[in-house]
Amino acid sequence: MRFGCLATLLAAFLTFAALPGQAQERIGVLVLHGKSPGSQNDPYSGQFRSALANDGMITLMPDMPWSARRYIDGDWDQAMAEIDRHVKSLRDKGATRIVIAGHSMGCPAAMGYAVKYGTVDALVLLAPGHVPDSYYNFPPLRAVHDSIDEARRLVAAGQGDTRRDFEDSNQGTSIKVRTTARNYLSYFDPNSDAEMSRTAARIPAQIPVLWVIGDKDPMFRRGRDYAFSKLPANPKSRYLEVAATHLTTPVVGTAEALAWIKAAIQP
Repeated sequence: MRFGCLATLLAAFLTFAALPGQAQERIGVLVLHGKSPGSQNDPYSGQFRSALANDGMITLMPDMPWSARRYIDGDWDQAMAEIDRHVKSLRDKGATRIVIAGHSMGCPAAMGYAVKYGTVDALVLLAPGHVPDSYYNFPPLRAVHDSIDEARRLVAAGQGDTRRDFEDSNQGTSIKVRTTARNYLSYFDPNSDAEMSRTAARIPAQIPVLWVIGDKDPMFRRGRDYAFSKLPANPKSRYLEVAATHLTTPVVGTAEALAWIKAAIQP
């Protein structure tokens, strides 16, 4: 009888001793800015990051390969490996749960990482942008369509590492991308993992997704069916419409995103 009481007390002590470790669980958020002219100094994503940090979350917002300074540096797989290094950095800083929050091009990058690595607890997609399928098939973007075909031709001819200018469109503005044909295709081919409608169905079902879209964003008219409806069913996933532009969505959606993160990654 005495032995049974001691065993019960020991079990209670061990349970109590484990509580501090549970209380130390921390949320780490990797914020991925949009494409050129986006950067780690982007004011809108920066405000989003600051709000999360002020709430006690561990945050990083690094300069990514699609920033104004680096656009485009390496191929898509290299970008995924770079994201993975930042995720590991968050864990080294004490994060036990990982959220990737992307804005614009940061969204397909977040989705691509979830597909390739799966080591993430939630995705927050703010004003998702960069749509290779539309770049290729939307008639007004014929210049981008032709650049994709040219890059394919160069790769097929064994000239995939040829560096030159290719076409891009960012919120209706034409811009040049100086990179190799192979790197360009990894970001712009409609069959690549940079196309959100292609990667959505392959995101692990256990990863909840918050999709936030502004009513003044050109992507708003694409609605749920473009990619969100293709996600594996998850009761915590949410499609959220806010009164915002493509640029202001991270700020306007901050409060609801913060609340969603806390609720979505609870065990």
